[in-house]
Amino acid sequence: MTSWITICAGCKRADWGERGMDKTDGEAFAELIEAAAQPAGINTRRVTCTMGCERACNVIVQGAGKISYSLGMFDATPSDAQAIVDYAIMHSESETGQVPFRQWPIGVKGHFVSRHIPLPEQN
Repeated sequence: MTSWITICAGCKRADWGERGMDKTDGEAFAELIEAAAQPAGINTRRVTCTMGCERACNVIVQGAGKISYSLGMFDATPSDAQAIVDYAIMHSESETGQVPFRQWPIGVKGHFVSRHIPLPEQN
């Protein structure tokens, strides 16, 4: 089953106002992630807020029945976007969503904020 990258389109890095951007850092980052994810077959979606404002730019890598991961503190560069997509590919290929640390792309190391255990299938 394919994984999803949920991208916070509302994220603004601390210096957003001084840089005079015409869109949020999250919107710009979403465009980069979407461009890298589409040919890899990874789904993306944008949300308004993931409540990680102090760690902008934020994403969540998730898949049905798998452990999900929140990541943040990205510079919203093409290399950051590619690292997230590369990690999402590994997440997609994992039965549980777990990817051994030694396999993580360098660009995601140090960016993990939290992991979320999947809900039980039965009550």
